[in-house]
Amino acid sequence: MRPQQHRILVLLCLLATLVLPAASDPLITTAEQTGFQSTGRYQEMVRLCESFQTEWPEAVRVYDFGLSPQGRPMKALVVSRTGVLDAKQAQARNLPVIVAQGCIHAGEVDGKDAGFMALRELLRKNDSSLEKCVVVFVPIFNVDGHERFKEWNRPNQNGPREMGWRVTAQNLNLNRDYTKADCPEMRAMLDLLNSWDPILYVDLHATDGAQFQPDVAVLVEPKYVGAENLQKAGTALEKELLSRLEEQKWKPLSFYPSLVDHNDPTSGFGNWALPPRFSTGYWAIRNRLTVLVETHSWKDYKTRVAVTRDILFHLIELTARQGPSWLEEAEKADEQPLASSDVVLSFKNAKRKTMIDFPGYAYHHEESTISGGKSLVYDPTTPQVWRMPFFPDVVPDTTVRAPERGYLIPKSLVAQVIPLLKHHGIKFETLEENRQGLAVEAFRATEVEQSPNSFEGRQTSQLKGSWSEEKQDVLSGSVFVPIQQPGARVVMALLEPQAPDSLAFWGFFNTFFEQKEYMEDYVAETEAPKMLERDPELAAEFRRRLTEDEAFRDNPKARLNFFYERHPSWDNRKNLYPIYRF
Repeated sequence: MRPQQHRILVLLCLLATLVLPAASDPLITTAEQTGFQSTGRYQEMVRLCESFQTEWPEAVRVYDFGLSPQGRPMKALVVSRTGVLDAKQAQARNLPVIVAQGCIHAGEVDGKDAGFMALRELLRKNDSSLEKCVVVFVPIFNVDGHERFKEWNRPNQNGPREMGWRVTAQNLNLNRDYTKADCPEMRAMLDLLNSWDPILYVDLHATDGAQFQPDVAVLVEPKYVGAENLQKAGTALEKELLSRLEEQKWKPLSFYPSLVDHNDPTSGFGNWALPPRFSTGYWAIRNRLTVLVETHSWKDYKTRVAVTRDILFHLIELTARQGPSWLEEAEKADEQPLASSDVVLSFKNAKRKTMIDFPGYAYHHEESTISGGKSLVYDPTTPQVWRMPFFPDVVPDTTVRAPERGYLIPKSLVAQVIPLLKHHGIKFETLEENRQGLAVEAFRATEVEQSPNSFEGRQTSQLKGSWSEEKQDVLSGSVFVPIQQPGARVVMALLEPQAPDSLAFWGFFNTFFEQKEYMEDYVAETEAPKMLERDPELAAEFRRRLTEDEAFRDNPKARLNFFYERHPSWDNRKNLYPIYRF
């Protein structure tokens, strides 16, 4: 062998010694091994969880918390050096718990790899944060969607080469399912949240949208949503987290960077508060803190994983340091009386405009021979400052006065509603005797607008109407849901018919707004003259409608319905919302 060949061989051997330990390390991810060109599959996640537990048996536990529709166990990794790796013990010792989940949208895989990397580093350097809190990491929430694995599942995302799919095997979007909980995966997650009761819940995503310079958006609640004392804590957490990221030279945003007009970067951005179908909106009304992380999908995968890892470092350290004070504020929020008070159920953007300078890239529009319209073309090699509008204000949209005592769920709906309330951790009592003529508040819909197409597998319903005092018979076996409980805001989000993600909105009670019995036209023609003769006030109202309402006068069906709706045979329970307030 020639000397030069020998030197090359020695150099290759040396390089091998540098590479092989990382490649053979059971705690190294596929992402790291491939220079962040690829990400691992479900089985790698299972292997990594087991390897963490093997490496640190005193500080790590892995357990299954659910089973997907395709039969895959859902894994949670519990990490702590407090000596506590059990939910009951964590609550008994009042330890702050942080739950971080990746892959709720399984093509957005940043959180999975970043979480393993962050926890491995914290464990290897014996970070003191783990001595003061418990970390529960769910690497892949949407396990079935993750294994629908191929290229181009995220056409607006810069890496990895292949990734999972947005929705579940049942074609449902988990991040629209927090209130209705149709997915078995979501019911499993709600049970996990009930058992661990994390003071901080972190949902890790990658966003779509325009091409611009910022790396990540971080949205913290309560900031607009939920208890006022926790809004102060949420606002402070957001400020601290953004400051730390900026010190590390990241470019974070405090709002979701979705353009008002996706084809026009000058249209601006707006602030808004997420309803409880989303993780951030939901956990905030559970009187806890929550963080939505949205890395910018046009950044390369290595960059996205790095900023997510740094965010997890900061949030774990902040939970260890500030968790006890957060727990105190959460307890105050749990004890806050909501009975008979005004509660905001939904929010909107107030459309007040300011102008901001936003770090984007050069772009232009050109005529498209494909679409026939204007095509938006970015030049990410040329940074540019966009002067654009920003709509910062989030204000209440729907506000409802809470009931004095709570809600009554009739016996006929108990089998449908109560299992869902259990998944949400809601307390309730079962009535043991019949109550005749009970004074309640009942909601009667004056307008019912149902979606022409299904949304997340359901026909949604928008209701207009009002509550009024009535007397109703209530059977034993019906259920009373008190408003005075820690989950009071969740109770209202589910049971107030005009809440944006209520059971009524999601179509649970659509049959109650359908007409089930009819009067034939010839019968109405016979009954109407008798009714006019018996009831002078009815006759006067009919004449007034004929005089003042031309559309009514010219519509034979409407005229006959006028009498049917006032006839004793009319179904007086049509459009009656089936849950009462008490």
